[in-house]
Amino acid sequence: MSETQRRLTTIFSADVQDYTRLMGLDEEGTLATLKRYREAMSGLIASHGGRVVNTWGDGLIAEFPSVVEAVRAAVDVQTELAGFNSAKAASEQMLFRIGINLGDIIVEGADIYGDGVNIAARLQASAPAGGIVISNTVYDQVRNKVPVGFDFLGPLSVKNVSEAIPSYAIRIGESHQAQAVAQAAPSGAPAAAARPDQRPTASPSRARKLLGIFAIAAAFFALINALTWEGNLWAVWPILVLAFAAAMTIARLQNRVDQQLAGLAIIGLGLIAINLLSWHGTFWAIWPLMAFAAVGAIRWVMRG
Repeated sequence: MSETQRRLTTIFSADVQDYTRLMGLDEEGTLATLKRYREAMSGLIASHGGRVVNTWGDGLIAEFPSVVEAVRAAVDVQTELAGFNSAKAASEQMLFRIGINLGDIIVEGADIYGDGVNIAARLQASAPAGGIVISNTVYDQVRNKVPVGFDFLGPLSVKNVSEAIPSYAIRIGESHQAQAVAQAAPSGAPAAAARPDQRPTASPSRARKLLGIFAIAAAFFALINALTWEGNLWAVWPILVLAFAAAMTIARLQNRVDQQLAGLAIIGLGLIAINLLSWHGTFWAIWPLMAFAAVGAIRWVMRG
């Protein structure tokens, strides 16, 4: 008889969205695709130090000693499978949903059981097709270690677990998820799980290009102002507009800082600049800044 043990581990749960429909369309082709996708998934799981525990039907359970590597594996899996699906018609694509949880489990031989596994399965069922949903225990460990964005989905009820589990959707950039949003979560899942944010992440090189374009345009306006000088430094206004546009664009493309908070900060700085450049003895910008501070504080608290 296998010895029963308990341990803390990261559980990775995945299954196929609309598997029954795909089987109805083409049983042999669907099984062949499932085998190919599972092999790719298993290889990526192993490359990140994980172990496939079980496969049944269209599902897969794996465990990882590292929370960070589990999330990296999930992102790599969805990215690679998106490449596989890109050559297929939308109705023929095989899209996996993934849930990840860090929790205590019961280990018996090669199998794992317990609430930690059940929570991962529930998170997976709440994920949109092609998406990833993680528990708050995972989020707390990876939020500053993996270059992806996170959307707070709220508490998730899990059968036989007394307290709801706060959950987060992972943003992995523009992908096949756009066409899958309408199929997102099953009945009873949080509505927010069906709306992944598909904004791409800004790479350092892209940010440098944007800043370079801004610098060139700003220099162009400054040069024209200097060559047509009549005692009025009018170039400061188009340069301010360019700076605002560049900052807002970079804020929208990055995922290190909450994009709404970053937007409020940029607008606030813009108002301060306008106030100072058109100074008439009154610091009127203080009033909208106070309103922005209140909105930003509420946003920060609501992020969970």
